[in-house]
Amino acid sequence: MANHKSALKRIKQSEKRRLRNRQANSQLKTVLKSFYSAVEDKIEGPDMVEVHRRTVSQIGRAAAHGVLHKRTASRKISRITACMQKAQAQVALSAV
Repeated sequence: MANHKSALKRIKQSEKRRLRNRQANSQLKTVLKSFYSAVEDKIEGPDMVEVHRRTVSQIGRAAAHGVLHKRTASRKISRITACMQKAQAQVALSAV
């Protein structure tokens, strides 16, 4: 256990950050799961774009708040964008 005032304060701060980061990661996982399920269900058009926009926004927000590293966020955004484009291409091919 900490004996100094500054160490006690640091413990409190760390706990607050841990809880905030945990909540943000949970929300991020939920949004990513909904995105991938939308891709799997072959949702098309404006609905897919909206799901993608919401997911990218959530990832960007997590990076801005320090929950994710900016390069990790960039990689995730790149991957979900590629996934969306691939799904839209498959939907377009199946429609033809």
